[in-house]
Amino acid sequence: MKVPTGFYFFLFMTKLSVNVNKVATLRNARGGNIPDLVQVATDCQLFGAEGITVHPRPDQRHIRYNDVFDLQAKVYTEFNIEGNPTPEFISLIRKIRPTQVTLVPDAHDAITSDAGWDTVTHKGFLTDVVNEFQAMGVRTSIFINANPEMVRMASQIGTDRVELYTGPYAEAYRADREKAIAPFIEAATLAKNLGLGVNAGHDLNLENLAYLYQNIPWLKEVSIGHSLISDALYMGLKETIKAYKNCLKESPEEV
Repeated sequence: MKVPTGFYFFLFMTKLSVNVNKVATLRNARGGNIPDLVQVATDCQLFGAEGITVHPRPDQRHIRYNDVFDLQAKVYTEFNIEGNPTPEFISLIRKIRPTQVTLVPDAHDAITSDAGWDTVTHKGFLTDVVNEFQAMGVRTSIFINANPEMVRMASQIGTDRVELYTGPYAEAYRADREKAIAPFIEAATLAKNLGLGVNAGHDLNLENLAYLYQNIPWLKEVSIGHSLISDALYMGLKETIKAYKNCLKESPEEV
């Protein structure tokens, strides 16, 4: 039986989670509370975002740990906390119990996430962390490169989802988007066949997001921060979120 187009879209509707780290970066540059991070997160949800993402780092150069507690009371969609599972990070998750934790192998001095986990090398460690978070009722996602071996091992670890690191896709998109997307289709298809949910994030923007979605419509969630907040400087936050959500439709409308 042929599945109606609209029904297919409903099954695979991809959520937009807004990463508000850059808002905290701007606030921290001047001190005080302008812009108001909690208000921005509240407005993102009001304007249609289905989730809020934060990535607290040890040096707290953008999101601070106290921000996470402040946001907890205001995020009524999905709260996704990213980070390297250090003892301090794990303690934070025990207290917050967000909707989702995304495990990212960042070094302490990393400017931004630039690679996924080697799930083969770190299988034992990741298994222990995933088991602990799942026992709390927290959905887990492991940030990985678009590599079939990493996907297979993530499945053996028992994580709920993987988040594909889309930096290489974004970098190669303009030169040859079909070649750029190919390893991501392969990895996402394998993950789906193994029963894993698939998220995506890093360097996604209004130029490359729709093509990613059109080729991997079963994406559960995309997490976008830097480009979205940058676009909002010109378009306004409400119109920017509308534009990004429009990329996650089967037939994008003109914005």
